[in-house]
Amino acid sequence: MTGNAPTAVVRAELTKIRTLWSTLGALALALVVSVGIALINNISVRHAIDTGSDMVVDDFDPVNSGFVGVQFAQLALLAFGVLLISGEYGSGMIRVSLAAVPSRGLFYVGKIASAAVVAFPLSLVMSFACFLASQQALGPHGVSLGEGEALRAVLGAPLYLTLMCLFSLGVATMLRGTALSLSLLFSVVFVFSPVANAVPGLREVARYLPDRAGSQVMTVGEQADSVLGPWAGLLVLVLWTAAALVGGLLVLRRRDA
Repeated sequence: MTGNAPTAVVRAELTKIRTLWSTLGALALALVVSVGIALINNISVRHAIDTGSDMVVDDFDPVNSGFVGVQFAQLALLAFGVLLISGEYGSGMIRVSLAAVPSRGLFYVGKIASAAVVAFPLSLVMSFACFLASQQALGPHGVSLGEGEALRAVLGAPLYLTLMCLFSLGVATMLRGTALSLSLLFSVVFVFSPVANAVPGLREVARYLPDRAGSQVMTVGEQADSVLGPWAGLLVLVLWTAAALVGGLLVLRRRDA
């Protein structure tokens, strides 16, 4: 890789990603399934509203209802961020990569940039598709993109998902193992965070967890956190992500491949 130019390093990392058809296929499937979940969920919600069912929660908001499928996409993007680096450690390719790019900092920046280049556009498409599909399914109970804070939520979702992907990349670089990294991330995001948020004594702590804080940027109405707000919540996630990435860099520089 001539001169190890940053653009060349990023291109090399994107080439690696393109060769992982199973990973790209999983991401594409996540997009389709997320939209499908949003569509099916809101068809059900529309029926419940039309029939006067008490299954509809009091704080229902059509904008929030459009992001039900985001959790599935989040799972896929967390796994993607982990596999970008842990896959190389698992296969031993990390030695080849670091031989090609001796500067570990540059190699790491290439990983971060390539992850963002893939995650953000995918998340952006998914966010708009989920919102439009869900509002179509809600019919007269839906809202347009220009109403209220709908546009902020739709644009906030890909920011949130991309940052969570980079957060997982940083965690995986520190832990170096796929199983350990995924177990930790999934436990925090899908188990500890929801449970802690439901327990009065832990709720104050839960609001500052990366997923709980960051998701405020795509949450509106009564379900939004009145303490953090959308942009403060996103800032908390940025700090978590920065800490994870810095931690990953320190480990990468100090440990042997």
